[in-house]
Parts: sequence; structure tokens; C-alpha cells
Amino acid sequence: MCVRSCFQSSCLQWAWRTAFLKHIQRRHQGSHRWTHLGGSTYRAVIFDMGGVLIPSPGRVAAEWEVQNRIPSGTILKALMEGGENGPWMRFMRAEITAEGFLREFGRLCSEMSKTSVPVDSFFSLLTSERVAKQFPVMTEAITQIRAKGLQTAVLSNNFYLPNQKSFLPLDRKQFDVVVESCVEGICKPDPRIYKLCLERLGLQPSESIFLDDLGPNLKAAASLGIHTIKVNDPETAVKELEALLGFTLRLGVPNTQPVRKTMEIPKDSLKKYLKDLLGIQTTGPLELLQFDHGQSNPTYYIRLANRDLVLRKKPPGTLLPSAHAIEREFRIMKALANAGVPVPNVLDLCEDSSVVGTPFYVMEYCPGLIYKDPSLPGLEPSHRRAIYTAMNTVLCKIHSVDPQAVGLEDYGKQGAYIPRQVRTWVKQYRASETSTIPAMERLIEWLPLHLPHQQRTTLVHGDFRLDNLVFHPEKPEVLAVLDWELSTLGDPLIDVAYSCLAHYLPSSFPVLRGFNDCDLTQLGIPAAEEYFRMYCLQVGLPPTENWNFYMAFSFFRLAAILQGVYRRSLTGQASSAHAEQTGKLTEFVSNLAWDFAVKEGFRVFKEMPFKNPLTRSCHTWARSQSQWYPIGTRSYSSVPEASPAHASRGGLVISPESLSPPVRELYHRLKHFMEQHVYPAEPELQSHQASAARWSPSPLIEDLKEKAKAEGLWNLFLPLEADPEKKYGAGLTNVEYAHLCELMGTSLYAPEICNCSAPDTGNMELLVRYGTEAQKARWLMPLLEGKARSCFAMTEPQVPCLGCHPLAWPCCCQARRKHGLSTGSSDWNVLPTQVASSDATNIEASIREEDSFYVINGHKWWITGILDPRCQLCVFMGKTDPHAPRHRQQSVLLVPMDTPGIKIIRPLTVYGLEDAPGGHGEVRFEHVHVPKENMVLGPGRGFEIAQGRLGPGRIHHCMRLIGFSERALALMKARGSIIWPVPPSSTAHPENYSAMTPPPPKFGNLG
Repeated sequence: MCVRSCFQSSCLQWAWRTAFLKHIQRRHQGSHRWTHLGGSTYRAVIFDMGGVLIPSPGRVAAEWEVQNRIPSGTILKALMEGGENGPWMRFMRAEITAEGFLREFGRLCSEMSKTSVPVDSFFSLLTSERVAKQFPVMTEAITQIRAKGLQTAVLSNNFYLPNQKSFLPLDRKQFDVVVESCVEGICKPDPRIYKLCLERLGLQPSESIFLDDLGPNLKAAASLGIHTIKVNDPETAVKELEALLGFTLRLGVPNTQPVRKTMEIPKDSLKKYLKDLLGIQTTGPLELLQFDHGQSNPTYYIRLANRDLVLRKKPPGTLLPSAHAIEREFRIMKALANAGVPVPNVLDLCEDSSVVGTPFYVMEYCPGLIYKDPSLPGLEPSHRRAIYTAMNTVLCKIHSVDPQAVGLEDYGKQGAYIPRQVRTWVKQYRASETSTIPAMERLIEWLPLHLPHQQRTTLVHGDFRLDNLVFHPEKPEVLAVLDWELSTLGDPLIDVAYSCLAHYLPSSFPVLRGFNDCDLTQLGIPAAEEYFRMYCLQVGLPPTENWNFYMAFSFFRLAAILQGVYRRSLTGQASSAHAEQTGKLTEFVSNLAWDFAVKEGFRVFKEMPFKNPLTRSCHTWARSQSQWYPIGTRSYSSVPEASPAHASRGGLVISPESLSPPVRELYHRLKHFMEQHVYPAEPELQSHQASAARWSPSPLIEDLKEKAKAEGLWNLFLPLEADPEKKYGAGLTNVEYAHLCELMGTSLYAPEICNCSAPDTGNMELLVRYGTEAQKARWLMPLLEGKARSCFAMTEPQVPCLGCHPLAWPCCCQARRKHGLSTGSSDWNVLPTQVASSDATNIEASIREEDSFYVINGHKWWITGILDPRCQLCVFMGKTDPHAPRHRQQSVLLVPMDTPGIKIIRPLTVYGLEDAPGGHGEVRFEHVHVPKENMVLGPGRGFEIAQGRLGPGRIHHCMRLIGFSERALALMKARGSIIWPVPPSSTAHPENYSAMTPPPPKFGNLG
């Protein structure tokens, strides 16, 4: 189960319940109180808080663990640890403070998970206003219970916040009695706390109903004679509570609310129109409600003379071209009435705006269930699967309709559907744009360049998703498909992709809930891939290869729709009360779309045929001339022309032209990318690196990273021998990558833009070669995705003697005297240095075993990247056993950068340059505790790991330096080729000539 809004499902069996309640009401008309079927009179309902009125700690923890990469179940296990005497229960009884609880709780979580667990973050989330909101269904139920004269109470295991106030994010006015464990010093399931609650209510146990989500608490209440309800999800619990009380706790037609003030329509003219349409002579009132879902066309429930109707109209005000096409909705539903597709029975289309202000159509109301929460809380896994199977089946029915047979052959253009859709939604987005969203700009550029070939043309719903379907109350059968506003003739795979949006959205997404943070196997819901295969099997088509494009476009379209809703909300035109929230959601959705665009780029590259690299003879490396790249660079080879037999075995590749076709194509794509994006960006990046904001990453770098991802120019460095399945990288050999590395080396910024920069490359290869699956999941994946950075802590200053400055670099006071300095001199930092360099056998930092942790102490410097705010991982080299053989003394630990005890002393400079934002730091590790699971390979394997890591890294550095040197030489040649006129007087006055010397071209910082 997910937290926050995933409990607010609309899946109530309204038809059955209404009949049942009418039966009960007839039996008890005139009765002073509602009674249970067994005859017992209920006079109060007692609610637990967490898991009943608000999300439970366990459910909040499940989501938080996923987001923070903490092993699943860690928080819940730690909460239960120790039973009645554990820190959680003692905290509930106010026997320890919040500070004391978090200290003990954090230690427990870290021991259980073998990693550092930021419990403060979890506690903040648990008590935040964003999460601790009362479920609306419970708020409504409490209101109805109190309206019938019954009492309500809260009986909660609760705690004090650091401000000494109890955590009760509820309106106390809703309850007659509030009993909290932290106030009473007693926790459920202790019977005394139940008796205390009943005493304050003035009731006997049999007169009350108790709702809780935990079995032991319910068992204790039942043993006292209290009737109990187990709460798995609030909606289902309310249904059970209604059955016990005998009256409804939800009023009116499901999913409706009073008409919003900005959406009111004239009842008198509507009533006259409907009387003429239906041929009735009623004098009774017209009942009008507004459906609470839908972001586009306002939709109303109407009851007139025992007729249940639905009116759907265009919103008021100036509308975007071709938007809100209710005329098309009416036409297609009327055409499909006898085509085997379940649709509501439409009655009339009225284009006379004088009736309700805008054109509208009327259809019969179709009672049934609308599942607004796609995770389907309260249902069995088999029922959930059946619901999604029925959804898939009805989509196949829509796509199997012959448009000509139902008179819809002119409903849309034949062919080129995707290009038209891209143009349409770009136009719609531009018309409603309120600010620049980088991901949308990238998508607008990317989509037209990656259009798929359309295989067939069918009817397309255009907005096919679960909450646009009405289901039978008692079986998984679709009774009606709603909201045909975007329907047309087009590519059916658009509908399939759009119906999978929920698979990639979080459960907390406010407009269109998803379940990407839920366990689909446990829920019983088919994964997106299985759902797609299910569709292909039913319609008899092979699965498409470019599924990622369809998902990218679907999220792009959703982002454009949300932007339109937001724009209308600014003028009061949007039909939903939540429309104003959609402004910040557009960027979130557009980033999801861009993620799929990036995946599509990788798919295209990985499917290119791979051949053995070829050798070639001496040549001149000819390049297209560009102001951003060195001209006429030469590369020579003494390798003779390869024979076919030799070529088949492969050989040393001396030039890009000798690379295999796919790698050569990759090289030229990288070259084009450098010329189009990287070189032109250098002046701005240099300015940022010289500014006061230099220690924060440049937003331009992040933007260029996304473009590199989309082009498949990402993680090119991982060698094929380390990643033979090409699971993580591009599958290049070190020789092939060397040419790309040389090309990236022509710019200081290109390696990071392509996620190919040190020290991340070495650390990622280290994790691929030597890391466990758990270590890869926590550290490798964020690094591969470019969401985190890392550093490698090996190099050390030699330990100073006692007379030296605590941060001194010389080896001892004798060295100071040798240079004419007294011991303890203030100019200690000018002395020559002896360092451990890259030889692992020289290091002195210690790694000591202590219980379930390793404790590290040491002094490191020249640690590249450690000052970067994105740096989340430090790969630390230290000694675990100084007495072991020389090359078995060292070990490597993965140290989270937020671990206490890591103290960055200062940034170091190279020729006066800081290399911000990563920099090169001097850092101390003082009693840093790291879980044992963070050891790589095992104790004593550090030297082996260091050699495996440093080998490829040195090749990378050399090739980048070669590329940088080539560029420097080309720039000098370009500068020297300029002939500057020298006035005659300058020969007599050389100082005048120096003033005429041309400035260096601004093509990059060569320092």
C-alpha cells in the first residue's frame, strides 16, 4: 500500500449499498437510534489514528525506504524491535524524548540495514503536513456519525514532538474524547487504555465500535466486548462501518460535489430544455451536482422527474483552437452505440450557448464503479488483475472497430498521425506556456526527429485510462468508456502507452495517481510490459520496438494538457478545484517524458550491429573544419594495411576511420555534439567557474547532460571486458573508447557532460567489477544515471612529527631546519611534500573493526570531487591489517558522504586553479563508522582493487590530455596564422608593438 492519497478510492458498490440501506431504513423508520442487525445499540465509534484516520508509520516508511534506498522493511522491523520495552513503545508512553528515541532508533536501523539510515528524515516526513492529512472519506464519515447523534473518539498510540506537544494532526472538534498513550502513559493493547476511553465516553463496551489497523490492538478490544473493524484501507472500512451502523456515511451520487461557484449554470433554462427533450411535464425541482474529477470539460449530474442524466459542456471563456471538442465526443459515442464498445447512451447535442452558456450534450447516467485510484486499494490481487485485463480487452474492442462501418471514416486523417499529434501538442503547449521548461524545450526538438513508422490506423480514444471507465459493481466488466474528447483516427499504440501512465507515476501525484512506488506483484497488477504484451496478443500484433517513444510522447502530451489546465486556472476557467496545482506538475511530467526519450536513444544505439575493429595504414586524420575544433590534426601509424584475415582477428585501432562502423558512427555523433553544444557553451561555463557561485554545479552543465543522454552519448567508458552484456555502458573496448576519450578531452567540460569524468568513471568501473548487487543498487545506479557524484580517497600527506603544525605537510622538524625554518614556524605550508601518491602500499589511514562496523581514521588530500555538493560516495582506501603481507594490508570501503566524522579542511589549488565545483580537497576522517557490508571484495583486497581501477583510468587521462594538447596546438596555430600590420614607428618603439599583439582566441581555458 502507498501513503497519502492512495486510499481515496471511489470503488464503492453504490447500487448494492443503496438498496441495502433502503431496506435497513424501512425496518427502522422512526427509531431514535440506528442499531446493529444483531440488535445491539451502538452509541459511539472509536478511531485509531495512524492507519485509520491518517497514513500509518509502516506505509509511510515503505515509500520513504524506496526513495532513500534503504533496505525494505528496515523501519518497520526497528519499530517492532524490543516489543513493549523497545524504543518505539517507550516513546509512545513518553518514557523517552523524541531526541532519545531518534538516537536509539537510528542505531537500531543502522545495525539492521548495515548502512547509515537518516531516521531524522523519516521522522520529519511522518509528522509533516504533506503526509499527516486526514483521509477525506473518514472526515465525511465522522461528520455523518455525529449528525446521527453518536459520539466519536480517538484512541491512539501517540508521541510527543520535540516542542512537547503531542502529534495530533486532527481537528479535535470532531471528537468527544481523545485518548493518547503519551499523555496516559499506557499503550494499546493494554486493556486499561480501552477502559479509560469507554469511561470518558460513559459507555459499555458493547455500545461502541473500534477501528484499528493492527491485529493485536483489535484482539484486545474484542476481548472486552467492543465490536471491531480491521482497517486495511479507509474506503472498505467505511463500507463495513455503514453496514454495522445501518446508515450511509457517504452522501449523494458518488464522485460528485456541489457545483463550484465559477462553474454554475442557469437551472431554469436547462430545466425547460430538458422537459422539451424528454417530453415530461414535471413541476419538481431539478437536482444539479458537479462531478469532482475531470480537468477539461465541466461535467454535471442531473436528476429530473426520476431521470438520472449527465451533462457535459465546454468550459466558459476563450478556448484554445480545437480543444474541448464535445461535438466529437457526442458523435463518436452515438456511432459506437451498436458497435460492441460500451458507451453511455447519448440523448442530444445542444450547440445553443443561450441554454447553459456554452455548447453541451446530454447522456444517460451509467451507475457503476469508477476506480480513481489505479492501485485499486481494498481489492484482492486476483480482482485487480481481472480489472486491468477487462480494461485491456475493451481497448482492443475500440481498436477493432471498422470506422467506415460505423460512419466514422472521415473522423480523422489517414496516416501521419504521430507527426500531426506532435505538431498539435507543441502548438497547444506554446499557446498556454507561462514560463520556460527546459525538458519541454528538449522534447519539442527531439520528438520530430524520432518519429516511429505507423503500422495501422484505427479509432483512437486519446485519453484511455482506468478512471475514464465505469465498471460493473459486482464483476470486472466495463459498462461504459467515458471522455472521448481527444478521440480521432490514428496510431492505436498511443492509447496503449497512455493507459500505462500510472505505471510510471507516484501514488502521491495529485492529478493522475500512479503506483510506480508500489509492489505490482503483491498488488496483482500487470506490469506495463505485460500489459502491452497482453494487448499485442489480443490484437495479433508483434510488440513494437520503440515503446519508449510512445511513452515519451504520452508524457509530453500529458504535460501539455496540465499546462493548459494551469493556464485556464489563472483565469478561473478550469473545471477542477485542483487545477492551480498543475503548474508545478508540468515540469515533473516533462522530465518523465525526457527520461523515456533518453531510453529510446540508448535502445537505438545498442541495437546497431557490432563488428570487430579494423586496422588501417598510415593516414592523415582529416576533420571537417570548425571554429570550435582544432584543424588539420595528424595521426600516424606504422601498422601496415591489414589483410582480411588479420582484420577479422582485430588489431590496434590508430584512427577513428579504422573503428568499426557503429563505433565510428558514435564517434562522429560525439564530434557533432561537441561542435553543436559543448564548444559554444564554454564561455558561459568558464564565467560560472570564475564566479562566486562556482562551488554550485552549473545549470547549463545539467542541461547538456540531458542532451548527451538523449543522443546516446552517455556512460561510454565502461570497457566491454568489465561489462560483457552491455548492461551498464556502451560496450566499447578500451581501445575504441580511447578515441572518444581523446575527442572529449578537447574540452574541460565534455567528460562530465557525457558522464565520463574522473573520479566517477573509476568508481563506477570499480563497482561493476567488484561490487555486490546491493552495493551496485545503492551506489552504481545513481552514478550511472548522473544523479550523484563520487570521490576516491587514497592519496595522503606523510604523517608529521609532534613538533609540526597539525596540518603540516613536511615529514618532520628536521626537514624544516633543512630549509632554514624553525619548528612550528607559521610558514609551514611552503615546504616540499612527501605523499603516498597512487601507491596503495604507502597509505597510513586505518580501518578498524568494531562490532558490526568498520571505524576509519585518516588524513587524505588531493581528493578530487569531494567538494562537489552532488558528491554522495567516498571510496576510501585504508589499512585493515598493518602486519599482513605488504600487498594484503589495504582494504576499500564505500563511505556515504553524510556519515559523521568526515571533515573537509579546505580546497587545494593547481597553478592557482580550484577546479570548482568538485575541487581537490584536503579532508580528515575521524572515527567514521561504516557498516561492514560497505567493504568491497573483503579485507586485504585494496591493492588489487586499486590496480584494477587505476589502469584504465590512466589511459583515459592520457587520451584526454592528448586531445587537450591537440586543441591547444591548433589554437596557437590559428593565432599565429593571423598577420597583424605593424606601423613603421613600432620598430623604433618596441613597447608599441606589444600593444598591437592580438589577444588569444576565446575558445577555452587552456590553463
